[in-house]
Amino acid sequence: MTTIYHNPRCSKSRQALERLRDRGIEPEIIRYLDAPPSVEKLRELIGAAGIAVHDAVRTKEAEYRELGLSPATPDDELLAAMAAHPRLIERPFVVTEKGVRIARPTEAIDEIL
Repeated sequence: MTTIYHNPRCSKSRQALERLRDRGIEPEIIRYLDAPPSVEKLRELIGAAGIAVHDAVRTKEAEYRELGLSPATPDDELLAAMAAHPRLIERPFVVTEKGVRIARPTEAIDEIL
């Protein structure tokens, strides 16, 4: 089973979905802005992707500045902010039985297909 945490307004997210479909994969699509993942789910996804929590945060979003977030912000605070303000979540996360990747660049998901 393949899952994509998708934002249809994001070109990278659309490209990742297209890449999956081009390979004959019809993923479960989670529109994370409508159904934000919990702190626990975010921790799981980020851990499985093998990246730092801050690397999964969209630092150019207004909420990042408004909430006073920075690279020095503790992981628990970042995760709570991401769950409360899902636009802060870097996108798209793609999950397969082989692993988890953020599709930036889109080709990064080839590692788990």
